[in-house]
Amino acid sequence: MTKRASKHSNGISNKDDSTNGEHAPKSREKEFDPDGSMKISRGLSNKEALIQHKQLLTKSQEKNEEAIQRQLWGVAKETAQGRRETLRKDDENPNLAKLNEKQKLALQNRGRKRVATVLVRHETKRLQAAVAAVDAAEILQTEQAGLLEAENEMERTSGLSQVALKRQLQRVDPHAASNIFDISLSQSAPYGLEYDRSGRYSILYGKSVGHLAMMDCHSKSLVTEFTVHERVRDACFLQNFTLFAAAQKNHVFIYDHTGAEVHRLSDHNDPMALQFLPYHWLLATIGRAGWLKYQDTSTGQLVSQHRTRLGACSVLRQNPANAVLHAGHSNGTVTLWSPASSQFLAKMLCHKGAAIHSLAVDRTGRTMVTGGADKQIRVWDLRMYKELHSYFTVGGIPTSLDISQRGIVGIGHGCHATFWGQEALREKVKDPYMHHLMGGKGPVETLRFRPFEDVCGIGQTDGISSIVIPGSGEPSVDTAEYNTNPMQDAKQRQEEEVRALLDKLRPEMIALDPDQVGGIEESDPHKRLERLHDLQEAANAKAVPQKKPKTKKRGRSKIQTQLRRKHKNILDQNTIKLRELREKEKLENANGGEGNVADNRKESAPAALRRFF
Repeated sequence: MTKRASKHSNGISNKDDSTNGEHAPKSREKEFDPDGSMKISRGLSNKEALIQHKQLLTKSQEKNEEAIQRQLWGVAKETAQGRRETLRKDDENPNLAKLNEKQKLALQNRGRKRVATVLVRHETKRLQAAVAAVDAAEILQTEQAGLLEAENEMERTSGLSQVALKRQLQRVDPHAASNIFDISLSQSAPYGLEYDRSGRYSILYGKSVGHLAMMDCHSKSLVTEFTVHERVRDACFLQNFTLFAAAQKNHVFIYDHTGAEVHRLSDHNDPMALQFLPYHWLLATIGRAGWLKYQDTSTGQLVSQHRTRLGACSVLRQNPANAVLHAGHSNGTVTLWSPASSQFLAKMLCHKGAAIHSLAVDRTGRTMVTGGADKQIRVWDLRMYKELHSYFTVGGIPTSLDISQRGIVGIGHGCHATFWGQEALREKVKDPYMHHLMGGKGPVETLRFRPFEDVCGIGQTDGISSIVIPGSGEPSVDTAEYNTNPMQDAKQRQEEEVRALLDKLRPEMIALDPDQVGGIEESDPHKRLERLHDLQEAANAKAVPQKKPKTKKRGRSKIQTQLRRKHKNILDQNTIKLRELREKEKLENANGGEGNVADNRKESAPAALRRFF
C-alpha cells in the first residue's frame, strides 16, 4: 500500500515537471505522502489540485462511495445530492435582500478564476480527509467489537496471558497496550474501584486506611487523592465524575473531584454498599442493620427507607433496565426492591445454605448471575425467575462479579479472574474465554469492566490491576445518553446535567415491568372522573361472605335443629299450603287492623269532626 501510494504521487510530480518545465525539490520526492495531503497543505498549483481532485473522485467511486459521502456531508448519498441541488438553485437565483455590500461583493467574485481555484482546493482537502477516514474505518473496524478467536481446535483463548497480549498489542495498537498495568498500593490495601458512565474516570478506594483517589484513565494521571483515616467499604460516582460518594465507617460522605467534602448523609448509618440510579438521581445505600435507604441527590431529601429483616447486607447491584435493586443476603436469598414498595417485589432462593457474596445483572435486565459461598456461579432468567445453568469456581469463593456491555461475564475468585464468553449466559459452555492469574494477590475485592473500552479493572490485596479483555466493551459511544461522552468539555457537561434534571424520573416509576408506566390517561376530565368512579365502585362492591353454619350446638334437640335446617329449603304440597294459609292470615290481619284503627279514631273524635271519617 505504501509503495503504490508513493508511486502515484511521483507520477503527478513528473507530469507537472514535463508541462511546467520545473523540477520539484528532492526533499519533497522522498517524503512519504500516500494521498498528497502534505502537498495540498503546503500549496499545490491549480492544475495539480484539479488533477488530485479528479483522482480522489475516481478513488471514491471505486471504494465505498456511500461511506465517503457520509463523511463529507454527514448524511446518506441521496440526502447529500438533494442538498447539492438546493445549493445550485440558490446560486442560480440568489436572494441579495439580506446581504450587506461586502457579502454581495464576495458572492459576485465567487465566479472568478482565483476564487474558484481556492474553492477547488478546499473541496480537495475535504475529499482527501473523507477518503482517509473511510480507509481508517476499514482497517480499525471501529463500529464492530473485536474478539479473540482460536486458530485451530487444539488452541484455547484462555491460555493467552496478559504479558503475551501486551507484547502483541505494542506492535499493533500501543494505546491498547498501555491499558495493561499494575499499581502496587500495599499500604492501604485491599483496594476496590468503580468507573463512571463514560469510562474515562475511575475511583480507587483503599478499604483499610481510607485512601481515596480519582484517576483519568485516558492520560493515566491522578485527578485527586486524599485519605479519610477510617475504613471505606464502598464508593461510587454520582451523575458525573465531579461528585462521588464513599461509604465510610459510620456515614456516607459525598466529595467533589477536587477532594473537598460536600455533604455528609447522617441518616445513612453504618453503610456497607452503594448504588446510584442515574435516571432517577437516587443514591441507594444498605447498612449493617439491614435498612435500605434512597436519597434524592438533586433535592437532598430522603425518599424512602425499608427494613429488609434479613440482617446485614454487603451485596447490592441495580438492574440497568428497570432500576430495581437486587440485594444478596447471608441466607442465600436475593430480594428485589423498589422505593415505592415497603415490601420486597420478589424473593429468590439462589444458594441453599450458602451466603451470597456477589451478583450482577446484564444490561438487558433479563439475566442475573449470582455467586455464593458454595463456590457456585448460577445464571438466572429474571423473566421466569428460573435457574438456567451453573458453573463451579476453583481456587476460592466468587467474591466479585460483573457483566460487560457485550455480555462477557467476569468472575473474581481467590487470586484468579475468569472470563466467560457471551454465549455463557444463554447456554452452558465448557471452557472460559480468558483467564488471568494474580499470584499472591488474592482474594479479589472488586472486578469491574470499563465502559466503551475492552478493559477490566481488578481491585486486590496488593493494589489495582488493569487488563485487556478483547470484545468486552461497546465500540460505539451513544452520545445521546447523559454523561457517556468521554470527550465532553465543561459546557457540554453542564448542558447534559440540566437536561438530565429536566428528564428525571419519579421514584414511583421503578417497577419490575417498566412497560406498565406507558399508559395514557384520557384528556377529557369528565371521562377520567367516570373511570375513577367506576374503579371505586368496583372496589367497594365486595361480595358479602356468607356465614358458615355451625356444626356444633349446645343443649337439647341438636338432631332436630339439624333436620329442620336440612328440610328448610325442601318444598312439598304441605309446605306450600301452609305458606298460603300464613299469607292469607297476614292479609286479613292487616285489613282488619286498619278498619279497627279507623273505627277507634271515629269514636274518639269530637262530634263535630266525626263526619270526616
